[in-house]
Amino acid sequence: MEADVIVVGAGPTGLMLAAELCLAGVQPLVFERRAQLRETPRANGFSGQIIELLRYRGLLDRVAAAGTGPATKAAQVPFGEMHLNFSDLVDPPVSALRLPQARLEQVLSEHACELGAEIRRGHEVIAVSQDGLAATVDVHGPDGPYRAGGRYLVGCDGSQSTIRDAARIAFPGTTYPEVNRLGQGSLSDCVTVLGNGDIDVPGFGPIRQGYTRTGRGVLAFGRLAAGRVMIQTTEDETTAVDDDAPMALAEFQGSIRRVLGTELPLAEVTRLSRYGFQARQAERYRDGRMLVAGDAAHQFPATGIGINVGMMDAVNLAWKLAASVHGWAPAGLLSTYHDERHLAGARGMLQTQAQVALRRGQDAASDALRKLFLELMAYEQPLRHMGELIAGTDIRNPLPDPNRHPLTGAFAPDLPLHTGNGGATRIAELMHAGRPVFLDLGGRADLLQMARAWENRVDICVARADDRPADGLLIRPDAYIAWAATVGERTAGVGAALRDALFRWFGTPQDTSVQATGQPS
Repeated sequence: MEADVIVVGAGPTGLMLAAELCLAGVQPLVFERRAQLRETPRANGFSGQIIELLRYRGLLDRVAAAGTGPATKAAQVPFGEMHLNFSDLVDPPVSALRLPQARLEQVLSEHACELGAEIRRGHEVIAVSQDGLAATVDVHGPDGPYRAGGRYLVGCDGSQSTIRDAARIAFPGTTYPEVNRLGQGSLSDCVTVLGNGDIDVPGFGPIRQGYTRTGRGVLAFGRLAAGRVMIQTTEDETTAVDDDAPMALAEFQGSIRRVLGTELPLAEVTRLSRYGFQARQAERYRDGRMLVAGDAAHQFPATGIGINVGMMDAVNLAWKLAASVHGWAPAGLLSTYHDERHLAGARGMLQTQAQVALRRGQDAASDALRKLFLELMAYEQPLRHMGELIAGTDIRNPLPDPNRHPLTGAFAPDLPLHTGNGGATRIAELMHAGRPVFLDLGGRADLLQMARAWENRVDICVARADDRPADGLLIRPDAYIAWAATVGERTAGVGAALRDALFRWFGTPQDTSVQATGQPS
């Protein structure tokens, strides 16, 4: 057996999974069919909960340094050929970072390799199998075919996933006829830039920033830094598109001409790409020792969500796989990957399919829907709710306790901490190592004693926090809260709930006497 876990696909999801597995003490082997890092332009940035997770891992500054600047709160976000305006909110709910996907993959690849991951590029997995003990892949590499095995196999290999198909996991949904072509560059001098930033195109007239719908399609126009612009066309076509195939300038100009009915002269083009839209989600994220994540598990019919959801899949899955490899995973732990991330994928599907309804409707009823939607978005509460849905920050992992603390199942807030010993001063710093943490915020000796029975697997931190939200927090490696104690509550049920959470997520403690009573004997 060559590896603990085999990962197929070295996109953002696969690379994040490999790095997280290394943090958890598991050896991953990554196979990528491309011989070199990706060059074809794809996403030009990403947004959502993964930005906070990268900060919690101490990676965000490194990732941001490869882009055009730090992560920022988005003032507006495109949604169904409209824009949601968050500029009036004190704390906008969507964080975004401008970074081409190719550069993101380069940073994640370097990070994973530094932690000890092995990435074999130019090695294509052509067949897979599994039994009760391991998974096996047949690989075609530069020196010919060979076979490799691992305890588990994860397909991060995109919408045409070999792993998903081999596991016979259904991938139901819809492929939409929309073909989107995108270019970035500068405009020719014959295009007049108006005082408000809109443009006047010879033979067509004024084109405002945002979306312009014609009878032949949609043209999106936006201004970038240093006088550059972004232009995107959307047309319905009957021929399927290959997102990874390079697009020539002539194809892009032809699409603009069809949509506008005239030329939009371009002086320079620095990026060209093409993509289609699907709405698909795998029925299961696991089949025995084979699992799927990222684009192999879900395809969303809108931009700006795939990287976020896929990389969060990886962070959720890695520590659970590691627990299984190390032999201490409690019963059912690995199954919670499907339970939690299928729910997250369904939430992403909900808002992106809503975007389909908003952008594809062409009749008076659709116009009324768009108008009413924008009226609702003028109010803070629905606007914030929509932003959290887009960012994936609304996710609450399903847990069995009906009387749980409001924080349980949520992403851990980055509380400022007073440790008194010069240690970590925020929750984010506690999560750099990717280990679970028990955080005592209320001086609870009873809870602290119980948690110490698991200290071989769970880091213990005693601290204070101004206006603490709980007396104690049990935080999983993916930064989601597994248990929280209500401030001041001293009932026996609090200790029992902590004990149950520790067993549920981190297995039998080193001190086996805790199994029966919840306290060391």
